Amino acid sequence: MDKNIEKRYQEFAAKNVGYEFKDVDLLVTAMTHRSYVNEHRASTHRHNERLEFLGDAVLEMVITDYLFKNTPDAEGKLTAVRAALVKTDSIAEAGRKLGFADYIRISKGERLNNGPRAMKVFIADAFEAVIAAIYVDGGYEPARDFISRNIVPQYEKIMEQGSWYDAKSHLQEWAQGECGQQPKYRMLDESGPDHDKWFRVAVSVDGKRIGTGEASSKQEAERQAAKEALKKLKVVK
Repeated sequence: MDKNIEKRYQEFAAKNVGYEFKDVDLLVTAMTHRSYVNEHRASTHRHNERLEFLGDAVLEMVITDYLFKNTPDAEGKLTAVRAALVKTDSIAEAGRKLGFADYIRISKGERLNNGPRAMKVFIADAFEAVIAAIYVDGGYEPARDFISRNIVPQYEKIMEQGSWYDAKSHLQEWAQGECGQQPKYRMLDESGPDHDKWFRVAVSVDGKRIGTGEASSKQEAERQAAKEALKKLKVVK
């Protein structure tokens, strides 16, 4: 490995990741997107997808263990809270705080042609790959500690805001109980290029619009609309 690259990522590991790698090449691979390999075939041969696969499993195991020990609720709620903690938004936010965006190796084309929502996915993927890199380099405990420092702290916020629950299901139950009707979702706006779409959706019950939401996927925009509706209806805070 190029000595400058090795030094750069050793410093990144010490200052940002909080773990000293015996094999820093694992960290470099974890931060390398497939597009970078395609662009630098002469010097780079490995990307982070295999590590991401492993890191996803380690992340879920650590979070499952934490919730089992700290959340005395039914399995359904535990599953929902876990999903909120390990979703792309939560992971990307943790990676962003650690400065991952400055160290991810992606092609020039990907950087130029993709917007911030695509970068969020790149950061989340790299974060899971870094978990795996730590796991392979040092074992379960340092990987668990990395997750505990960077993902687990979001638990209190998720519980306080109630962002773990399925807003669409909750709204559907309320609408059926109060009005005997299903909520109806309608697309208000769809913008952006195919690789970086943005959706704006409204939800109505009994012909009255009660919430709007927007996100980078139609499904998430519907969830945001349902959340707003539940707050307006004072079903949740």
